[in-house]
Amino acid sequence: MHHHQLEAWQHTHVFGQDRKRSGETRSLIIVGLTLTMMVWEILAGVLYGSMALLADGLHMGSHAVALGIAAFAYVYARRNAGNSQFSFGTGKVNALGGFTGAVLLAGFALYMVIESIDRFIHPVAISFNGAIFVAVIGLIVNGLSAWILGGEDHDHGHGHGHGHGHGHGHHDHNHRAAYFHVLADALTSLLAIAALLAGKYAGWNWMDPIMGIVGAALITRWSWHLLKDTSRVLLDHQRSDLEHDVKQSIETDDALICDLHLWAIGPDIHAAIVSIVSHDPESPEVYKQRIQTRCPSLVHVTVETQRCVTDPEKPMLGQG
Repeated sequence: MHHHQLEAWQHTHVFGQDRKRSGETRSLIIVGLTLTMMVWEILAGVLYGSMALLADGLHMGSHAVALGIAAFAYVYARRNAGNSQFSFGTGKVNALGGFTGAVLLAGFALYMVIESIDRFIHPVAISFNGAIFVAVIGLIVNGLSAWILGGEDHDHGHGHGHGHGHGHGHHDHNHRAAYFHVLADALTSLLAIAALLAGKYAGWNWMDPIMGIVGAALITRWSWHLLKDTSRVLLDHQRSDLEHDVKQSIETDDALICDLHLWAIGPDIHAAIVSIVSHDPESPEVYKQRIQTRCPSLVHVTVETQRCVTDPEKPMLGQG
């Protein structure tokens, strides 16, 4: 058979990764907003001597970098969608972007703890009025960013579902990381305002570094959830719910699955390799149809069938 005759049986491995997602433009707008606010908050934090404000600004800075990585991941995934060197397309670039963002978040939380402890031991005089003003502007910018990001994500229909820490493995991780960063920023802005007000009106200057530590603890928690979810995608974590569905669609008294691999290759898209053993196997195409009808997120399914030559009365080899 000639190579050109093979074309009828070949397929692309793009799986919609070449589409421009709504998240991409939004991420870029937010990177611009965040960077501007970050510079202002860091300068104000240094000038006014507020740890809470400095932490808020640096926190925004770590997110601007993380969002930059997310935006880069979108563009890279789209440009290389048709690149045959990526075995299953570029979907995992997305999870890698989210993972990197989460690592940055964890590193920044550690820095905030160290700096806050230092300020707690060696207190610094704080110019409350200016610091409170900048922190309030920071909160407004965060609110605006959350509103831009929180619009219904048409590609996946999750929208506000990104706010929950326990993703189900099928989120668009970049969008989710970006949304987390914005929420974490809004929280540290609120904490900064609370600490500064307590310092100004009650003389509780120690509240400023304490809020740095509290913010770091919350950020670490979010970072951990995101690392857990994205590393599952990067390490080809087996999806037990899909495993159950595939078995339901194939297994009968005669046909059993003896080997099954299921993994995510992009946001809400999965691949599967299925080995079926049967006394009288159907063609792989029949099984493939059954699987994909039941599990539409399985965009790449490879099926191999093996004829079982044992006595029908005896249990089959490789059962389960």
